[in-house]
Amino acid sequence: MAPKGSDDLTPEDVLAEVSTKMDRAVEAFKRDLQQLRTGRATPALVENVEVDYYGTMTPLKQIASISVPDARAIMIQPWDTGSLRDIEKSLQSSDMGFNPSNDGATITVPIPQLTNDRRQELVKLLKRKVEDGKVSVRNARRDGQDTLRKMEKDKSISQDESRRAQDQLQKTTDGHTKELDETGTAKEAEILQV
Repeated sequence: MAPKGSDDLTPEDVLAEVSTKMDRAVEAFKRDLQQLRTGRATPALVENVEVDYYGTMTPLKQIASISVPDARAIMIQPWDTGSLRDIEKSLQSSDMGFNPSNDGATITVPIPQLTNDRRQELVKLLKRKVEDGKVSVRNARRDGQDTLRKMEKDKSISQDESRRAQDQLQKTTDGHTKELDETGTAKEAEILQV
């Protein structure tokens, strides 16, 4: 089947494409939230920390195995022990406030209890991430609106079809925005829970 040209697009195609983009924005937001600390140890906290591995910035999960022996510690075992120092340095310089210890073969990252100040910082960071997610959703909506307006201007759809599609587009946007808010609120409660 040949790819559809812009002349063959229907308002439903535009809405489906925009909805997919919004779904991706929400999923990216949820993945991002896994890296926010809540006082419990989880591999997601460190797996994307960038490590200078022989001159290349590499996510930690690609150069070491990460495990959680208990709720208060993360254990990192590099596949190449020569990278221990670089991993330790990257963990210390991350904005997560880690203080790793190195025993020559593994790195243990104790997860201290969160202070009230640190909780408030994390909530601010969370709110920024929620807003970034909303911006991505709104950008997808804007692209869809532009496409629908162009289709209306080119007379490939009627003014009524364009209005109906734009109303549906707004409902889709509202739904995704609500999901971002609800996810953010739940994460905030998790962060503030002592």
